[in-house]
Amino acid sequence: MSEGRIMADIRITGRMVNFTRLTLDTNDHDAIRQQLTKMLTDTSSQGALVIIDSTVEQELIALIQLLVSLDLQPMAVIDGLLTAEAEAIQFPVLPADRPLQRIKPTQEQAVAKPVDDTLQTTENIEQAPIESNVQHMTSYHNEILRTGQCLVQDHGDIILNAGMNSGSEAIASGKIHIYGNVRGRVIAGAGGNPTARIFCHSLEAELVSIAGTYCIADDIPQHLIKKSVHIYLNTQQELEFEALEF
Repeated sequence: MSEGRIMADIRITGRMVNFTRLTLDTNDHDAIRQQLTKMLTDTSSQGALVIIDSTVEQELIALIQLLVSLDLQPMAVIDGLLTAEAEAIQFPVLPADRPLQRIKPTQEQAVAKPVDDTLQTTENIEQAPIESNVQHMTSYHNEILRTGQCLVQDHGDIILNAGMNSGSEAIASGKIHIYGNVRGRVIAGAGGNPTARIFCHSLEAELVSIAGTYCIADDIPQHLIKKSVHIYLNTQQELEFEALEF
């Protein structure tokens, strides 16, 4: 590097990584393997980034090896029983947090996915297997989402009719509509759906995210603060903020 010239060798990009928190109540690794194998078969969690929390002592190195063998990626432990062992092997330790209270929506509505045209013959309909996960869910909540509360919809959309306070969180695999002030964290497309969108009446959010791409409060366009806004991902997978006119 020439004298007097500074080169930028580090870049920070706004990409959110989704972690799975794995809480263990046993140190029987055979039982852990058996239960996790079944859970991973029933879900699409292979390759997931995992934060380990445990209510019992563990052989941490062996546990990490077990998780890796199941195609999981252990990233850290929660501060607690595993802290000393993690620090001994220089494995990251995250501070224990106060979990948000996951609440139930005021109402949920399920809509069946449309049947493919290729299955419209009588013969095919009779032979087609009935899928258990064929519904799109919409969660409606008519009260303000309060500080410390979290509303989650893993299979569809969320509609908040009364806004949300700071320190609250709304997470949906699909779209999120908020007809009120938005002062918490809004996470749409949580399963990686880049077509998810966020619509809000008054944007003052602590964080907004779509499919892992996020923006914190300080980076939200200032001219859109407290405005009605539509948020989506553009073709470069960047967040776009668009003012809504009524």
